[in-house]
Amino acid sequence: MKENVKLKGQLKRFLQWPLLLTILLLFLNAAVYVTDVKSGVLVSAGIFVYILFVFFIVRNYRPKIMNELISFASQYNSVEKQLVDAMALPYALMDKDGKLIWGNKEFAKLTGKEQYFDKNIAVLFPELGKEAYPGSNGFSQVTIHYEERIFRVSMQKILMNELMEKSELFQVDRVLGEPEAEMYVIALYFFDSTELEEAMRKNEEDKLVTALAYLDNYEEALESVEEVRRSLLIALIDRKITKHFSNYDGMVKKLEKDKYLIIMRKTFLDKMQEKKFPILEEVKTVNIGNAMNVTLSIGVGVNASTFLQNYEYCRIAMEMALGRGGDQAVVKNGENISYYGGKSQTIEKNTRVKARVKAQALKEFISTREKVVIMGHKITDVDAFGAAVGIYRASKTLGKPAHIVINDPTTSIKPLVNVFMENSEYEADMFVSSSEAKEMVDNNTVVVVVDTNKPSYTECEELLYRTRTIVVLDHHRRGSEIIQNAVLSYVEPYASSTCEMVAEILQYFADGLRIRNIEADSMYAGIIIDTNNFTARAGVRTFEAAAFLRRNGADVTRVRKMLRDNFDSYKARAEAIRSAEIYKGCYAIGICPSEGLESPTVVGAQAANELLDIDGVKGSFVLTEYHGVVYISARSIDEVNVQVLMEKLGGGGHMNVAGAQIKASVEETRQMLKEIIDELDQKGEEK
Repeated sequence: MKENVKLKGQLKRFLQWPLLLTILLLFLNAAVYVTDVKSGVLVSAGIFVYILFVFFIVRNYRPKIMNELISFASQYNSVEKQLVDAMALPYALMDKDGKLIWGNKEFAKLTGKEQYFDKNIAVLFPELGKEAYPGSNGFSQVTIHYEERIFRVSMQKILMNELMEKSELFQVDRVLGEPEAEMYVIALYFFDSTELEEAMRKNEEDKLVTALAYLDNYEEALESVEEVRRSLLIALIDRKITKHFSNYDGMVKKLEKDKYLIIMRKTFLDKMQEKKFPILEEVKTVNIGNAMNVTLSIGVGVNASTFLQNYEYCRIAMEMALGRGGDQAVVKNGENISYYGGKSQTIEKNTRVKARVKAQALKEFISTREKVVIMGHKITDVDAFGAAVGIYRASKTLGKPAHIVINDPTTSIKPLVNVFMENSEYEADMFVSSSEAKEMVDNNTVVVVVDTNKPSYTECEELLYRTRTIVVLDHHRRGSEIIQNAVLSYVEPYASSTCEMVAEILQYFADGLRIRNIEADSMYAGIIIDTNNFTARAGVRTFEAAAFLRRNGADVTRVRKMLRDNFDSYKARAEAIRSAEIYKGCYAIGICPSEGLESPTVVGAQAANELLDIDGVKGSFVLTEYHGVVYISARSIDEVNVQVLMEKLGGGGHMNVAGAQIKASVEETRQMLKEIIDELDQKGEEK
């Protein structure tokens, strides 16, 4: 062992001083020879005696010094080992394969095993598998559960090369050669974080949750019962809501006759989400002879940085719940938004007060700006076009220049566009492209978005960031992506079409407003297309809007001629129906060819409508590939909520009319659609 031990570091340099001193003396001796030879000989004799003495000392005392150094190092190592062994923190060593090498007393006490327990670490702690081992940075941290305790385990890789080189006193010759570069052990430190984790969990569970609850059809429900029983209906609804949230340790404060403020802890919100907000169905059971079930909308805000922001979150969530048609709960958790309910048909409001208020607000914004730019969604359809024409007429009535953004007119709207372009009464710049619109829009421009509320779906999203005055008119349910900076947002999911909404606005917009025949035709065509000839989502106000347009010159025959399909479109629609697959006995899935068609997505939507005429079909889905994107047109009558299905694919719409856009192949999209149908069918969420 002695021969294998070498001195190193400061000690080695200290013991080399005799050799250095000998060299210095030899240089001095040479200098003495130059001055006096006899003196030089005398000095040489003295140096020789000194060398013999040093040699004797080194030869006889070096083994003793080395033994004492080794003894000290051993004692030092033993003390260090005792300190680690007695450390209050569980500590262990394992090899790179996870086999335990050694553990201190606390580790043995924790596991109930011997200090030299030679099994794999995963036998004791399944969470410490190979995926938890330190990576390239040599360090990792894992939280584990062991016997009702929670530990934060820090693992550190210790290379054997570095371990050997860290000795300050001596080093050992590697008789068997240099150790491998990847030879290492892993040190494990166990920190008991049970109390910390419990405190964090308790803090998370006790977070304040703010919620708003609105009765969607309060007035309509009251009108459906006898006057003497209305107070009883109100009392039963209040009791139902208060009792439900009291069971979750929630505080309910009635703000108005149909509005409630709710405060509760997050732990109970989690339970409500697991049960998918049962109060949505419970409130419908309140019936004392009312012909209409009461429905509830809930907006919840959670995990905001302040209480005030929490309330703002719940207010935004409530706006989204109402914008999606009500009868549902929306939870806004930071940037994440979750939806629950929304499976019932939206209830059409009989009052037009909202339409009148929005009409006056729109008039105010247009009157105070220099010009108006109107745009719909990409691949503009008849509804978006008709609504844009209606806003165009409103702007012209106020004497403001107006322009409609259409990049590439499809075959579905080309006949309508041509009618306007061939009419000398309309300006040549009535229709503009996105590039032309960008040059027009500034802070003194009103940008009106129709038939969509998603910025990414608009004809030119950049226009939304070039002005501060944005108006949104749409009849689709709101999703997570909405136009944030709109000064006026009129989103009514119960409306059959955007043309219906615009027709109502025009009736309250200005005295003396007169819609021209071709403008009335365009809006009437939009209603016909979106209601499938008044067979889908057509309510009282739909027919009233159609009657208003008829009084202003809309001609059914003229509209029908403009909406006729060409032969290629008709064949494509027939092919989509012919090749449709009936999945699970009630879902029709078809693929619409797009070659040679200018508006394949419109043809796909028409095919989806016609598939519903097949007996036993509850929902129809037609996939159309166009410009590298697969467009899904989803339709149902009353048994399936296609809006929920399409939201799973990033789209949206209504309960009976919805769609989505997928950047994938047709077969991949069809498979994704089937998987989502299977998933929701198992949970019963689509009904």
